Amino acid sequence: MSEIAARYRSRAEIFAAKVAAVRPEQWSNPSPCEEWTAREVVGHIVDMHGVMLRPLGRSLTPAPTVEEDPLTAFVCARADVEALLSDPVTAAREVDTPTGRLSVEQHIDQVVSADMVLHGWDLARAAGQDDTIDPVEVKAMWPKAQQIPEEMRTPGAFGPGIVVFGPEVKVPDDAPLQDRFLGLLGRDPHWSA
Repeated sequence: MSEIAARYRSRAEIFAAKVAAVRPEQWSNPSPCEEWTAREVVGHIVDMHGVMLRPLGRSLTPAPTVEEDPLTAFVCARADVEALLSDPVTAAREVDTPTGRLSVEQHIDQVVSADMVLHGWDLARAAGQDDTIDPVEVKAMWPKAQQIPEEMRTPGAFGPGIVVFGPEVKVPDDAPLQDRFLGLLGRDPHWSA
């Protein structure tokens, strides 16, 4: 298993555990993502799994919808992406992405795999779960977070209705690294419903 596939698997396990821990009455809770409920956070992650398949002319395998069964919808989408990562030829294939040509596995690593870390925090906040992000993840992702180009904060830069990152939320320089990381990604680390 490649390092990227192992990282994806670890992040997916953590995200799946958060989805599984959401109680039925919490699915309509607001999340730190403006205009998204807890269910819609999971829907976004499932949709982004489908986006990873599109450059290969594929789509998600038919499965229950996020409205019907959020956990099963995620597990099925995850299986589709893990199938790409487990095939060395497919994983290495170069595809066109909004940020240029990348291998399939690089695209997955930079988009949906990383998304699960941030949106795992969103889901945890929405459902009142432990929202601690693995400090190793935060430390590893911190350098790139400090270099987010302005176009990534511009609504619609990658298509109608697409917002990649919101405006930076100012956080004190002496705040914990997770808080500073979240602020750079457009999250208020003290957000509550």
